[in-house]
Amino acid sequence: MAGRNGRTVRDLRRANRTAVLQRLYFDGPLSRFELGPATGLSSGSVSNVVADLVADGLVEEAGSVDSDGGRPRTLLRVAPHSGHMIGVDVGETRVRVELFDLNLTELARVERPLEQQGYDVEVIVGHIRDGIDEVLATDGASPELLLGVGVGVPGIIEHTEDRGAVVHGQTIGWDAVPLEELLRSGCRLPDSVRYFIDNGAKTLGQAEMWFGAGRGADNAVVVLFGSGVGACLVTADVENGRAVEWGHLTVRVRGRRCRCGALGCLEAYAGAESLLARWREEGGRPDEGIDEESALTAMLAAAYPSEGTKADPVALAVLEETAEYLGAGLSDLINLFQPERILIGGWAGLQLGARFLPAVRRYATTYALRHPAEQVTIDLGRLGPDAVTVGAAILPLADFFSRGGRRAEPVTEDRFPAWRAALEERSPR
Repeated sequence: MAGRNGRTVRDLRRANRTAVLQRLYFDGPLSRFELGPATGLSSGSVSNVVADLVADGLVEEAGSVDSDGGRPRTLLRVAPHSGHMIGVDVGETRVRVELFDLNLTELARVERPLEQQGYDVEVIVGHIRDGIDEVLATDGASPELLLGVGVGVPGIIEHTEDRGAVVHGQTIGWDAVPLEELLRSGCRLPDSVRYFIDNGAKTLGQAEMWFGAGRGADNAVVVLFGSGVGACLVTADVENGRAVEWGHLTVRVRGRRCRCGALGCLEAYAGAESLLARWREEGGRPDEGIDEESALTAMLAAAYPSEGTKADPVALAVLEETAEYLGAGLSDLINLFQPERILIGGWAGLQLGARFLPAVRRYATTYALRHPAEQVTIDLGRLGPDAVTVGAAILPLADFFSRGGRRAEPVTEDRFPAWRAALEERSPR
């Protein structure tokens, strides 16, 4: 039955369950008495919702506290082992797959390096498929407990009705890759397990806003600084964040060629890949055959050596130039969006860390308009190298909360006819 506002009783119950789950998750443990004002629900509604959630195994008791003159009040919390999520980071140097409980405590992880094969689609799908199998086997977790698999990838994500999430990753050579369809055909999971695929910068932003340095901010930009650069914008109008292709703003007309094919992109100067390329062009000599992360470590050691050792002036000059380009790029974000906070994450951002940050701040405020520059803080993210996988795991968790803690319905037979046909043709492994 629908009310005057179009909401049914079922909608109301779902909204009430969502409100209680979210308050317990972010502010718990809480008593039933505290849940009333925290959610705006009546005491009777709170009691009914809590009873349902306890019966479903989603909420459990977590001790008690004294009340003012009455009986002790029982504290409640979300039961951490009542569901699991998997987060996947398709990064520039590796594919990382992690299994989490509802508290986002890591239960298992698998990493696969990306070497000569790079971003070959079949290789990536294989790494994700095998990683999912391994983390589930490592922890002995049942696939039936999975709320979903979140995947952070480079590029623009298009959500289609017939093929699910399609990835347009120009910088990695992916042209309309139907990643969700491929994962469904390749991964051995129940149809009820959904895939949530989004841009890696957005999943990083989601994690920092929920649990990291972005908590409490209404308007923030979270920057992913790795082989390339990207950003996620979070405002009151874009509550869950929007990925922006910040790395492909033009910062120099007829400049260096970016891996996207254009000339003068920010990523052609500020990404770790271009930073190392410019060091080599100027005479820098990282050890041959080492991966990108190790090469950046070597460059930092050359620029900032231990006491008594002379610094490499070429490495220092390239790092300073990179800081200026990155700062100039941040000034565009400051002028366009006037954020309260800018947070820098990603493996390269974390490696460069506090040593690099003062110069980036200086250039950002130099190039930005004075008033918005005075209002913003620029800091490092707090969640470390796992931030993208944590953010990816948040995607199915947020969906689970939005449905009031109800599990997803199985994917229908006709949603992905192409992967159904492909699955029938595949021989058993």
